[in-house]
Amino acid sequence: MTELLEIHDLRVAFGGREAVRGVELTVGRGKTLAVVGESGCGKSLTALALLGLAPPAAHVSGSATLGGTELIGRADRELRRLRGKRAAMIFQDPMSSLNPTTRIGTQIAEVLAIHTSLGRRERLRRAVELMESVGITDAARRAKQMPHELSGGMRQRVMISIALAGSPELLIADEPTTALDVTVQAQVLALLRERTRDTALLFITHDMGVVAEIADRVAVMYAGRVVETGTVRAILETPRHPYTAALLRSVPDPDRPVAGELPTIPGQVPAVGAKIEGCPFRPRCGHADDTCHTTPPLTGGVACWHPRTEVPA
Repeated sequence: MTELLEIHDLRVAFGGREAVRGVELTVGRGKTLAVVGESGCGKSLTALALLGLAPPAAHVSGSATLGGTELIGRADRELRRLRGKRAAMIFQDPMSSLNPTTRIGTQIAEVLAIHTSLGRRERLRRAVELMESVGITDAARRAKQMPHELSGGMRQRVMISIALAGSPELLIADEPTTALDVTVQAQVLALLRERTRDTALLFITHDMGVVAEIADRVAVMYAGRVVETGTVRAILETPRHPYTAALLRSVPDPDRPVAGELPTIPGQVPAVGAKIEGCPFRPRCGHADDTCHTTPPLTGGVACWHPRTEVPA
């Protein structure tokens, strides 16, 4: 089956220094791919590059097709017609993404003004319906309020309704639950599962605990590369890349409390655009040898010279 979104050799460079290094990803209609990794791994930059929203200084190359339509290299005018209609994005911080001087209903209606032929009154009515569809109570009154008058969870629901207004084929969610408390986070994840049954969802997160709740497949990124891909069950139960295993060890398990401090990953992610020889995870890996120092690992299911084969206890 042809995937709805197909990304091949996607690269993003700043002044010749690559921040995203040959990413390969696919997402099918009605499926959710979670892209995980620490801050600075290139997750958000990958997503921004797909929609032509990377910083002006970025040079983007490679290929990303949405239903056969190439996204990379398109003029901004053409991308504006695609954004909101065929592909939409939910950003991490709704307070900085929403216009603080414009009523909520008007902001949702703006998407409808661009992508539909509805009149002003019909757009505002549809905006209220969209707010109701994402679980916002008393939506008609809320539509007349400003962003600062809503809670964080309510603002994120507004962002979801804006993203869904154009009925996009692809929805990109960039850490949409990071700033929310656990209860509201669960509600937002449930909402996304419900509302994206026929939509390809690219869900970006650094939280491995969220992955089990939302994803069908997982792609683990490190230093601008995809280092492991697989089904959510395979990744969570039998991670093969040492970085994936280290991420999972750092997630608290309420059923198996750890005595003392939680395990951490020593060191830090290489600086964006840093020159890397050999395996980028080598300085933080306890299994590195001479091959890891000199030769980049091959990509495929797992980019590691010494992938794990045992099932974690």
